[in-house]
Amino acid sequence: MDFSENAIPQNKMATTQVNKLLLAMGLPMIVSMMLQAFYNIVDSYFVSQMEDTANYGSAAITSNAIASMGEYGVNALTLAFPIQMLMIAIGVGTGVGINSLLSRSLGEGNREKASKIAGNAIFLGLCTYAVFLLVGIFLVPIYLRSQTTDSVVMQMGTEYLRICTILSFGAILSMIYEKLLQGTGRTIPATIAQIAGALANIILDPIMIFGLFGCPQMGIAGAAYATVIGQVLTLVLNMFFHHQFNKDVDASLHYIKPDRAFIGEIYKIGLPAILMQALMSFMTYGLNIILGMIGSSAVTAYGMYYKIQQFVFFAAFGMNNAIIPVVAFNYGMKDKRRMNAGIKYGMLYTLIIMAAGAVLLQGFARPLMGAFSLSANTNGLCVLAIRIITLGYLFAGANIAFQGIFQAFGSGVRSLLVSMIRLIVVVFPVALWFTTFQNAERIVWWAFPIAEACALVLAGLLMVMIAKEQHLSTKEKP
Repeated sequence: MDFSENAIPQNKMATTQVNKLLLAMGLPMIVSMMLQAFYNIVDSYFVSQMEDTANYGSAAITSNAIASMGEYGVNALTLAFPIQMLMIAIGVGTGVGINSLLSRSLGEGNREKASKIAGNAIFLGLCTYAVFLLVGIFLVPIYLRSQTTDSVVMQMGTEYLRICTILSFGAILSMIYEKLLQGTGRTIPATIAQIAGALANIILDPIMIFGLFGCPQMGIAGAAYATVIGQVLTLVLNMFFHHQFNKDVDASLHYIKPDRAFIGEIYKIGLPAILMQALMSFMTYGLNIILGMIGSSAVTAYGMYYKIQQFVFFAAFGMNNAIIPVVAFNYGMKDKRRMNAGIKYGMLYTLIIMAAGAVLLQGFARPLMGAFSLSANTNGLCVLAIRIITLGYLFAGANIAFQGIFQAFGSGVRSLLVSMIRLIVVVFPVALWFTTFQNAERIVWWAFPIAEACALVLAGLLMVMIAKEQHLSTKEKP
């Protein structure tokens, strides 16, 4: 396989049948994004099986907050999750800016500029790691105390999150190198690197958590180390592929010297993407606090649901990432027929993904949750959450597609507004209001489909405005 060839030549954007083009571009991105969901769900599965309390002192025996040791661990992972999501948000958002500028520079034939952008990307990755290193050293206990008072959850969460942040260079820099590969069209090696990291995490989790094959039993710390090792393996492979096959840019160390102009350009494009990704982190953090008013079982149930639903939502966002270049390219070409086809099929495929996800989760909610060793109450709450929240998946799918369409037209602010409505503005006050009801743990989940429905109303209005501004014809055949 020749990694030096671009996976998707640019001329296909103008000539390939749009419905096939979206699938050809979307599937690798869907696979890549879904692999990211493996890390947390695999950790949660094996952590939920923990029974040994030896590493966590007498508090693990005397506390009645949670039914089992494994459930303590899952609760700790849930509280740690927003920081991990924020890490991804900054990495992915920075990568959006890197990807756009790198591709544009190469399209202009400016190899020197492309090399400087690649060097500054690595510099920004190192700076981002330095920030999370400081978070891991100084802020983890303060952050966790804002969500829980349980001493066992605090101990486990601190242990897990400190390892994941202090050793986060693999997670952060692997995202940077992945974008350097994708920005030059080399999606296949980037996907291979992600698969290798995910498989390493899956294999190492039980070995390091339970102490198999002579490895010391490390409990929740083993889950953290398995995750970090998988991320470092992905980084090593991405670096190898970049330096071995990415001949479009020069990899000399002097290009890593920071350039204020290039850094400003990267974040001018990437900052809206960072904010949109970060909203998911803030939503999870805020809901952990709100659901904590109901009980620790509700927090754990939400954490398990969120990690399961990532497979569906990440697939939808993979298609979103295909919609943006297809619509934007043909918008630049002033080809309304293909542009409208990109909008039509992008929306259709995203809705199909979300509908399929809703059907599968509705049908397999109970056996799926049965795989995790959780208390009957937590298990039941998670099944209930799945059954209720998936009712809004078609609304969510339309919102995700609209966000991609808005970004393709260069309207990042409109996309950000939709994200604000669906992730913060509606869901927080509605969920908080539901906590005042006697059966709060059963009805609080309705806040999610309500928020998606409200966001869809706004997205529809914004789409009408864009259609008028761009003079889009709804009568043209794709």
